[in-house]
Parts: sequence; structure tokens; C-alpha cells
Amino acid sequence: MHIVDDSEVNRVLSFPVLIEAIEAAHRRPKIAVHDGYLGDDKGQQLVTRSAVDAGRFMMTKLYTSFPGNLAHGKLPAVQAVCVLFDGNDGRPLAVMDAAEITHWKTAADSALGAKHLARPDAETLLVVGAGEMARWLVRGHRTVRPQLKRVRVWNRTVERAQELATLLEGDGIATEAVTDLDAATREADIITTCTRSREPLVKGANLRPGTHLDLVGGFTPETRESDDEAARRSRIFVDRRESAFDGVGDILQPIASGAIKETDVLGDHYDLASGTVAGRLSDSDITFFKNAGGGHLDLMTCETVFAQLGKELR
Repeated sequence: MHIVDDSEVNRVLSFPVLIEAIEAAHRRPKIAVHDGYLGDDKGQQLVTRSAVDAGRFMMTKLYTSFPGNLAHGKLPAVQAVCVLFDGNDGRPLAVMDAAEITHWKTAADSALGAKHLARPDAETLLVVGAGEMARWLVRGHRTVRPQLKRVRVWNRTVERAQELATLLEGDGIATEAVTDLDAATREADIITTCTRSREPLVKGANLRPGTHLDLVGGFTPETRESDDEAARRSRIFVDRRESAFDGVGDILQPIASGAIKETDVLGDHYDLASGTVAGRLSDSDITFFKNAGGGHLDLMTCETVFAQLGKELR
């Protein structure tokens, strides 16, 4: 059994490889998933997230949430491992650090959405939220839209936006921090959001024709990052229907208000990867993608890490 730490994950993965692998996985039969929770999401919590890719692999991701760690500044709030099993005989194959697995799979999920839905000539990327995932999301989007020329960053705390802009400039990406979110929204070709906001940040009235909206941060019924008008004006897609309808505010709240119907969610990665549902129909379409996550994506990423390590061993 292999023990795979974060440095190994980062060494063997690349976004072109992972995005291709996740897209290919969505052309196979749907992966079964199940989540379990113990404790309180406001205090101490243990979460198990399991997935089965029948006849291939099985995986359980175990993670703890201790928000109080942040006050001490020594440990992150969330810590995790993934355990990968052989799907044919049940052998444990690997235990992997899951912090970087989570970063890779989240950004690749959004990048695959942009591959199918964003305009090919998109040049300006707006990042809403300057937390740890933001840099990863920029890397993912630039993989599928390498012609992106500029990145703008907005954050409630301006200093955090400036810090991220400096980091991205160090990566050779033309970046600026902005303070007027509405104005930046009107100028963006792709918008990616990763916040814990309970109030809509991106206003649909400010979306210009052709914009692609990638919503990552809202993961409970109470959190949301865009308003009803954004949903109403868009062709709406999600990464997995079951995940999106199981408690994310950016889908459930506009349905509850009557702004959209369930049938306005046109498809997910399985539909887009197989070509059974068309994504963008014209350059003027506004496209809306909700990255809801799920254990199937963790499993797809673990499979990819294991396959890359296997190439080195052969």
C-alpha cells in the first residue's frame, strides 16, 4: 500500500492530465456516492465521503473540520486523507493526503465546466474571493482558456485581493485588484467565485452577453454567490445533478423564489461530456455553472494520481 503525501500529489498531477481524466470518467457509468457527518459544522466535525467506481476503484475521504484552529494560526480548519481501494478485490491501494487532492479536484471541476461553456475568445477573468482556492481556480481556467490575458481580483478585504494579485503577478499573470465589483462584473468574460457569502455578490443585471459564471463557494442552502437575475438570464449547468439539488443555495434559492424551475438546470458534466446536452449555443449566451463538488470527484482525482504513480513504477 502506498502512502502519498501532498508533495507527491503535486509532483505527478497537472491540470491538462486531470481535466482530461475527469472528463473521461464522466463518459463512464455514474459513480455512486455517500456522505456521513458526525459533530457540528460550526464546531468539531468528522465527515466521511465515500465513492465507488464499479469494477475500478473505491474510495473514502475522511476529513475533520475544526474552525477554532484558525484562531491559533498553527493548523488549518480542515484536514483530510483519502483511502483508495481496488474495485475488483477490495485491496487497500493507497492512503493520500487530501488537502491538495481537494484543491486539484475543485479547480479541475470548474475548469471542465469552462471548457464546455466559456467562450473560446474569453480574455478577462474576474476572481471573486481571495482565499486559498482562488489561485488554483485561476490555474484551472487558464488551462482550458490559455488566451486569457488579464485577471482581476475582488475581495471584501482589499488587502487580501492585493496579496493574491501580487502572487499571480509572480506567476507571470497580468493581474490587478479591484474594489468595484459591479464594474468588474460588467467587464468580465469569465467570473469565478469562491466565498462563503450568504448574500448574492454577482448581480445578473451586470452580466454582459457571452459571460461564463463559475460558482464554487456556496455549499449550503443558505449560502449563495449570485442573484436570481443571474440564474434567470443564463443557461444553467451543474457538475452533478444530485449534488446540486442536495443543498446549494445558488440552485435551490432561485427555484424557491420562482425565478427558475428545476427543468431550467439543463445538464451536468455527464451530459456535457457525453454530448447529450448542448452547452453554449451562441457567443451571446450567458452560461452559469455550479461547482457543487462531491466524493466522485475526489475518487476521480485519486484514480488519476494512482495512475500517474503507476506509470513511474512500470
